[in-house]
Parts: sequence; structure tokens; C-alpha cells
Amino acid sequence: MTELRCPNCGKVFSVNEADYAAIVSQVKNTEFQQELDRRVAELHEKQQAELENKELKAKQDYEQRLGAKVVELSKKDAEIARLTEQVSSAVQAERLKFNQELAEKDTEINKLKAQAEQQEQMVQVAVLQEQNKAKDDIQAKDAVIAELRSQMAAEKNAALQREQSQKDHYEQELRQKQELVDYYKDLKARLSTKMVGETLEAHCSTQFNSTMRPVLPNAYFEKDNDASGGSKGDFIFRDYVGDTEYVSIMFEMKNEMDTTATKHKNEDFLAKLDKDRNEKKCEYAVLVSLLEPDSELYNTGIVDVSYRYPKMYVIRPQFFLPLISLLVQTSQKSVQLQQELALAKQQSVDVTNFESRLDDFKDKFSTYCVRASKKFEDAIKQIDETISKLQKVKENLIGSENSLRLANKNAEDLTIKKLTRGNPTMKKKFDEAREASAGGEEAAQAPDHNLF
Repeated sequence: MTELRCPNCGKVFSVNEADYAAIVSQVKNTEFQQELDRRVAELHEKQQAELENKELKAKQDYEQRLGAKVVELSKKDAEIARLTEQVSSAVQAERLKFNQELAEKDTEINKLKAQAEQQEQMVQVAVLQEQNKAKDDIQAKDAVIAELRSQMAAEKNAALQREQSQKDHYEQELRQKQELVDYYKDLKARLSTKMVGETLEAHCSTQFNSTMRPVLPNAYFEKDNDASGGSKGDFIFRDYVGDTEYVSIMFEMKNEMDTTATKHKNEDFLAKLDKDRNEKKCEYAVLVSLLEPDSELYNTGIVDVSYRYPKMYVIRPQFFLPLISLLVQTSQKSVQLQQELALAKQQSVDVTNFESRLDDFKDKFSTYCVRASKKFEDAIKQIDETISKLQKVKENLIGSENSLRLANKNAEDLTIKKLTRGNPTMKKKFDEAREASAGGEEAAQAPDHNLF
């Protein structure tokens, strides 16, 4: 017998071995099933978690590989874009023309389709009226539509072929440019540093003399040998219309070895080029450079650096002749304006000179008039002074005449009697003289005449 205690009431009771074995078996089966269910649930959750972790890890690995592929594809796309950018700029014009032609063809096709659809609608209406006749018309219209579609497909194929041909052509040009770049790289590897620069100068000189010289026979294109200002450029280009210089360019050619330790930049030579341009009185300044070979800015074409220095450009050697042609054509348009401006300036100078001469004449005339007026006033003043002096002389003469008249009157009134009055001595002398004179009265009168 086995005693068992009730967990609820605490009562002890006895059971035989068979009942005890049955109870134990029942309890074991229940606990085992619960434990089994718990273990199964835990295993299921663990498997589920592992599965989710594996899926998450696989997803992360996939995303990482996908990101790497995306980065790799983006690099390849960038490389393809860089390689095709040079081709696309040249193809763009032809493609635009092709797109315009294609758009015109599509418009024409749409118009024909609209006409065909309109005709088909008319055919359908006719089918309702006359089925036999409509069948023949539908077949004819279908044939026209098929022919139009065939023409459209042929034109599209031809356009695609032209586009492919243009693409092949520009790809071939790109390969040729790359071969030229490889050639120059190989050439630079085999030359000294001084010979590299001189080879670029010789190349540009040869290009100009062989290509531009027949077009511009009177143009001046020579090396700049004048270093009186402390420095000099490489080449000077000038061209004339008659005696008028309408364009002038100072050229500087720069290159260096790939193995040079200190790499120069194009910006290192801009200030010197601007100084040389100003000293030689050139309108434009151009740096022909093979420096910074990996720069996308300078590899795309003509680079305008006028924001740093006026009318200055940086180019690769392949743009040497196109830039000269562009500047010549642009400057030729301004020659007539320059001549008209010079004529207008000359006319303005003539008018200014005429006005200046007129003003000078007015000033001189005014000066002469002032001088003449002053001299006239001086002469009038002198005449007035002379008249005043003559008036005084006249008055003096008139006064002298009165004095003489009074003197004459006094002389006429003077007699011996009046003279000897009150003077007995003189009277006695006159009486003796009168008596001694042989002429009587004549002797007596002679003293009177001598006295007066």
C-alpha cells in the first residue's frame, strides 16, 4: 500500500500499487505531453528565429552584394558616360536632325494613318450599304495601310542605320583621337623636357602654315623674340584688313614630361601670359596646353578663363586652328564697325578742330579788338591832351598878343617930354644934343628912333 496526501485538503489516503502505478503513469503522461509540447514549441520558435536570422543574413548579404554591384555598375556607367560624352556632343546635332526628320515622318505617318482611319470609317459605312463593294474597298485600303506601314518600317530602319553609321563614325574618330593622345604620350616619353615644349610649338607652327596660311595669306604669325619687358610669349598672330589691324593673339605653348616630379598647372602660366599680351598690345591671349591631362575641364574643349583675365582661353592642341578661325571670323564682323567708328571719330575730331579754330579766331579777334580799342582810347586821350596843350598855347599866345598890343600902345604913347618929365638932367642932355645936331629937327628926332 502507498500513502498519498491530497494537496487541497491535506487528507492522507492509501492506494494499492496498481492504482499508484496508474496515477503515476497518468501524471507522467500528462507532464511528458506538456513537456513535449513545450519543447516542440521552443524548437519551433528556435527554428523560426534561426530561419528568420538566416533570411535576414541572406537578405543583408544580398543587399551588400547588390550594393557592390550597383557601385560597380555606377562606376562602369560613369566610365561609359565619360567615353560616350565626347561622342554624344558630336552626334547630338545629327541626332537632333534625325529626330526632326523622324518627327516629320511620324507626323506624316500619323496624318496618313488618320486619313487611312477616316477612309476605313468611310469603308465601314459603305460596308453597311454595299457589302460586296465594301469588301473590295477594304482590301484596297488594307493594301495601302500595309504599304504605308512597310514604308514607315523601311524609313525607321534607314534612320537607325544612319544613326548607327554616325555612331560608328564618331567612335572611329574617338579611337583616332585616343591613338593621337597615345602617340603624344609615347612621343613625350621619348623626348627631353625642352624638346617636348619645342615639339608642341613646332606642331602648332606647322598646323598654321599648312592649313591657315593659304586662307590668311597676309596674316602675321611669328615667334615672339622681344624679351625687353623681362619675358616673352611663344607666338604672336595678327591679321589686317587694309591698314587696319582687326585681330591679334598672344600664344603660349606649355607641355611637360609624364615623369616630371613637380607637375605644373595651367593656372601657373595665366598671369605671365596676360602680362605678355599687354606688353605686346594683343587683344586675345591663348594658352595651348597639354598640362593636367586628366582634367575633364580642359579635355572637353575651349575653356574661357575671362573671369580671371580678359579675353583669355585655354585649349588643347587639337583646338588650335578652330579657335583661330573662330576669333578671326568674330573679329572680321567688327572691322566695318571699327572703320565707321574711326570715321565718326575723325569727323568728331574735324568738328572739334573747327570749333577749336573758331574759338581761337574769336579769342584772337576779341584780343585784337580790345587792343585796338585801347589804342584808340589812348589816341583819343593823347589828342585830348594835345588839344588841351594847344588850348593852353592858344591862351598863352592870346595873352602874349594882348601884352604886345599893350606894349605897342605904351610905346606909341611914349615921348621925350614924358621921359624927361621930372628929370632935369636928362632934359638938359636932350636939349644939348638937339642943339649940337646939324640936322636941326632930324638930329633931335634921331635919338627918339634909336631909343624905340
